[in-house]
Amino acid sequence: MKIFHVIFCFLFYLPVALLAQTFGNVTHERLMDESDGKNWLSWGRTYKEQRFSPLTQINEDNVDSLGLAWYFDLDTFRGVEGTPIVVDGVMYLTSAWTMTYALDAKTGELLWEYDPQTPREWGRYACCGPVSRGLAVWEGVVIIGTLDGRLIGLDAATGEEIWVAQTTDKEWPYTITGAPRVFNGTVIVGNGGADFGVRGMVTAWDAHTGAFKWRFYTVPGNPADGFENDAMRMAAETWTGEWWTLGGGGTVWDSIVYDPDLNLVYIGTGNGSPLAVEFRSPGGGDNLFLASIVALDLDTGDYVWHYQEVPGEKWDYTATQPMMLAELELYGEMRKVIMQAPKNGFFYVLDRATGELLSAREFVPNTWASHIDMLTGRPVINPDADFGTESAFFTPGPGGGHNWEPMSYSPLTGLVYFTVQEDWISLSVAREFTPKKFRSNPAWGFETDPAKRAEYNRLMIERREAWLTAWDPVRQREAWRVPHSDVGSGGALATAGNIVVQGSIDRDFVIYRATDGEKLWSMPIQTVALAGPISYEVDGEQYIAVNAGWGGGRAIVARASGNNFPISPARTLVFKLGATGQLPPMETLTQQMPEQPPPVTASEDEIQAGARLFNETCARCHGQDAVGGQKDLRFLSADSHRNFNTVVLEGTLVEKGMAAFDDILSTSDVNAIHAYVIARANESWGVDMPPVEEDE
Repeated sequence: MKIFHVIFCFLFYLPVALLAQTFGNVTHERLMDESDGKNWLSWGRTYKEQRFSPLTQINEDNVDSLGLAWYFDLDTFRGVEGTPIVVDGVMYLTSAWTMTYALDAKTGELLWEYDPQTPREWGRYACCGPVSRGLAVWEGVVIIGTLDGRLIGLDAATGEEIWVAQTTDKEWPYTITGAPRVFNGTVIVGNGGADFGVRGMVTAWDAHTGAFKWRFYTVPGNPADGFENDAMRMAAETWTGEWWTLGGGGTVWDSIVYDPDLNLVYIGTGNGSPLAVEFRSPGGGDNLFLASIVALDLDTGDYVWHYQEVPGEKWDYTATQPMMLAELELYGEMRKVIMQAPKNGFFYVLDRATGELLSAREFVPNTWASHIDMLTGRPVINPDADFGTESAFFTPGPGGGHNWEPMSYSPLTGLVYFTVQEDWISLSVAREFTPKKFRSNPAWGFETDPAKRAEYNRLMIERREAWLTAWDPVRQREAWRVPHSDVGSGGALATAGNIVVQGSIDRDFVIYRATDGEKLWSMPIQTVALAGPISYEVDGEQYIAVNAGWGGGRAIVARASGNNFPISPARTLVFKLGATGQLPPMETLTQQMPEQPPPVTASEDEIQAGARLFNETCARCHGQDAVGGQKDLRFLSADSHRNFNTVVLEGTLVEKGMAAFDDILSTSDVNAIHAYVIARANESWGVDMPPVEEDE
């Protein structure tokens, strides 16, 4: 009987086991296959991260028959920035707070969902909301990063936890918003938090077990403690003062790419902490490895080479924007290159084996630097933009000429497609600065003369432009552009069907001809698709998919300048030829005009104290000078004014992402902030009154 029982169990459970193994079957060999268009196996589809699909069923000749095949509600009004992954007919994706879903890629049927129970109070440390830019899948394991620094491995078949690793020291306000990457079984993850005074790093983990492999810091620590490696010893020579007491910054909050032939991992590093170099490194210096592309050995994490785009970075010109690998013919020779269009407005092409700068040209109007010196590789900075305690007016601003929105490259057209914005700002170095832990500490100042500030604000709006560009990386020039109505359009997808796909700030999903930018098709989708679209195939049919949900940093900037269109629920949207699906009637957050604000009773000194506290503590979420943000506090209801102190000090709205701040604010601090909010509300009453967005 025992032998029959064994045979029965073998015959019964073997098919189940084999079935389970088919879920999430992403391997090194599959990621090396550029021709597999049926799947979208990683954030940028393959190791090269070109975000190019070789599928041709949907093409320039028939795209006018594209329609909505299905949609999936993501149960949030927050920003959604993640790229879905599709493996053998199953779609894996993340939403706000790293809520994770597995769907049938053909029908949208929910297979499983996972809530990592992200602490809502950690939202206060996220620069631009509790966003997640995606996940990774590797040999049956779905890997996600949470806002509070956890890396979690899930069973791709069931969504059950396999392992959990804490990647950060929770004594510091680190976050994870970027998508983890898996390269040949090694998970690489970076962090956010430079604005709050952390020390940047990337860490490597085993994809199957979550076991720690190695860590590489992007800025040096206290020399008295010794250096982790020779790279940190070298970097420390480019800093002065006691930078380590302020964190240093340099976080790797987004782009990470891998070359399997060279076994090199490329990381893009962020801004310094604090932003003003005069305070973090008083004697100046390049401050390595801020605003740099750094190449590391995948197996050991050892430093191989670096290229610093912005030595002595002080403008918030991060180099964390998307990078991609390609082979280009330059000066009659085929070169293996890495390409990036970062915030600073120059398009870079580097040799990816050595870090040699091959070319760099501006892709957007640029007044901070005249050009990149090809002999030294350094920017030639415009003295007028090298601001001190007197303000300077320049472009690009901290939002950058191009930010995190994914870009794509078509090897058929030889063009790179990405969203661009001309973004101006007036900045100065703060005259006084006292760093405070767990707060944003830019050490920037702003124009204090009311007339000048009003003029700068007018010019910032007047000169701001945005467009989709098709950039020729060989000739280093624009091939064509499509204007956008405002800043805030999404990432791009290119396909072999000679099309480019993008979400528009006008809340449309749009397809252009890849060779000349002619608009071929669009569909209103009720919200903005900021995330990068993907394409895949199931049962012989090609699909195009995108996560759509307006929020994050782009929404904060747009709202601050008056773009206050109604916000609709976030959704995953999937399209195919001949589909006729319709979205339900547009649902928005409950909106009502606020009651007249309370009268101003505080003294001018208290209001000014509140202004300083607001801009260093609250502006990240609620907009600089209390304009825009995720919730515009100028237009609070009477109830919200009555409950202001309990919300801020006791965290009564923590489940909606509004944490308690009693650890860094006193009652008198909150009273001053409230007085400032009331003053700003009275200034704006009857002049600038957008609809109020009630809490989620």
